[in-house]
Amino acid sequence: MPNTIQTADLDWQCVDGIEVPVSKQFGDVYFSKDNGLLETRHVFLNGNDLSTRLADLHDFEYFTVAETGFGTGLNILALWQLWQQVRPDNHSHLHAISVEKFPLSKTDLIRALNAWDELKPLADQLIQQYPLPLAGCHRLNFPSERFSIDLWLGDAQDVFPIIPKTTSVNAWFLDGFAPACNPDLWAEHIFNHVVRLSDYGTSFASFSVAGVLKRALKQHGISISRPKGFGHKREMLKAIWIDPETQSAPHNNDDAKQHREVVQQKSKANATQHDKQRYIAIIGAGIAGLSCAWAFAERGHQVSIYDQSAPLVGASGNPLALLNPKLSPIAQSADHLMTLSWQFAQHYYPQFKAFRAISVQQLIQKNLQEALDLVNDYSSEVLEYFTAEQLDLQTHYASVQLKQAGAISPQQLRDQILAHDLIDFKIAQIEQCQKLDNKQVQLLDVHKNILGQFDHVVVCCARESQKFFSHYPRLRAIRGQVSWLKNTGLALNPQHAYSFGGYCMQLDAEHLILGASFHPECDDSAVAQADHVHNYELIHNAFPAYAEALPQIDSWQGRASVRAQTLDYFPVLGQGVDDLEMYSFAGLGSKGFLFAPLCSEILAALVLKEACPISQNLLNMLSPTRGRKKIRVRKPYYQAPQI
Repeated sequence: MPNTIQTADLDWQCVDGIEVPVSKQFGDVYFSKDNGLLETRHVFLNGNDLSTRLADLHDFEYFTVAETGFGTGLNILALWQLWQQVRPDNHSHLHAISVEKFPLSKTDLIRALNAWDELKPLADQLIQQYPLPLAGCHRLNFPSERFSIDLWLGDAQDVFPIIPKTTSVNAWFLDGFAPACNPDLWAEHIFNHVVRLSDYGTSFASFSVAGVLKRALKQHGISISRPKGFGHKREMLKAIWIDPETQSAPHNNDDAKQHREVVQQKSKANATQHDKQRYIAIIGAGIAGLSCAWAFAERGHQVSIYDQSAPLVGASGNPLALLNPKLSPIAQSADHLMTLSWQFAQHYYPQFKAFRAISVQQLIQKNLQEALDLVNDYSSEVLEYFTAEQLDLQTHYASVQLKQAGAISPQQLRDQILAHDLIDFKIAQIEQCQKLDNKQVQLLDVHKNILGQFDHVVVCCARESQKFFSHYPRLRAIRGQVSWLKNTGLALNPQHAYSFGGYCMQLDAEHLILGASFHPECDDSAVAQADHVHNYELIHNAFPAYAEALPQIDSWQGRASVRAQTLDYFPVLGQGVDDLEMYSFAGLGSKGFLFAPLCSEILAALVLKEACPISQNLLNMLSPTRGRKKIRVRKPYYQAPQI
């Protein structure tokens, strides 16, 4: 989905003291001048019978609402408000999916939503996580609300074909500017994918009763009625996709009762099949295993983590983790895993005390023009160019400052995750996984002791992951060593890190941390003096005067570990080819703390049959089965990320 996002160009009209935004691109209003919020409730909430359907959700039931145009977010906020009013006191979850080609700037969004005082508490939360105008999927999580949003930015013609169907949409808001103003959004191609993402029992509602919309739904066997519209509008559209083998279709505008019965029957069928607390085993307690455990536990599922020694003893156990991505050009951001992971991590890690926001000064040691182009791509709130003379440390290199980065204390993060009521950690060396007749998976240790039976097993044990699957991408060993030393009197600004092929920043008030060496196909984890020298040479090349003032290398301390990395640099994420409920998450290389939050969301989607926050193209590239057989990739074609 290679494109650059353009924000909406607006005019404003004042109607009864309310500012109504008008799109210059399409010449239409974003919401009704009569009362946009009342129209949303009448057309989309009532048109999909959501008050009843949401109130009747079972424990752990997952309900998805999708819309074809995000606009000001008014529909989503009204849905969220309804959810607060009717949601049952259980572990049910409401998820919204929305697509937008021309997102409002944050300034315009705030101005537009000022019209609705009653929505302000929710609007403030939305605005806090409102994403940068970058193409692709942006997942916004509100865990205390049991509510989440996937906001896909891009042309609907490109976006809908690449949304994976990991769950079915339960209700659709067919919204957007009127078909006469924006015909591309109401094209047959779009509705084919709307139906692809749906199932029998899915409902549809729209303010429009245009012929193109009715024909597109009817050709898929979707039953349509036209009840009274909002305000001066004579009609609106209400529809449901009924299994022709089990139900007769509604025939007139008085079929609300039958409509509710159909969707309730479908809901009960789904609840019987899928909605229960899961028991999940995770093998491996590095950052991959810990992040997965948190994702499942936050959803209310019981998690047991097994490791043969202790948490974070491997590559994830360094004293400090640095979120320092190399961002892609904006035209490639939609499928660039590092950029997508960076965006998600910015809202994920602040919930933990282990995180602190910092900036990273990325020295430009080659390809100056490429770096300048990247700075011009992004807004100044993300990237800023510095000459060598502007930097606080003496250097010969210009640099790019990544203003939205972070540092994480792995041990502090581990402690908070393991303190979760639904996460248990156990020391055991898992030797075998067996499928039982009830489709659960049984774990056995090296002594053939049965450790438990689980609905799903996630293997997160780096290179050892390969032994649990009949087919698996090759993981190579990469040795890396970090160094730390006292730099009293030479302390750096703790709000900044420096990246130069290696990296450096304050570890604490007295110590500087440097990293890291890189030795492919080496699995030696002993601390080596030669690697301290390597780390010194990296910082000396970047900041010679500062490096020469540091203590002698003989006084340095360090930690060496072995990372697991695939040959294509993508993590291994997803279900194996064997007939088992076994999944893998490994091969993160040196970007474990960057990749782990988003990849854990993806894995939860695959395991629990939830909406997936990345494209089908990228999902294929992460799959453990990649390379085993040719995978069909939908257009537009995937462009390999720059890692």
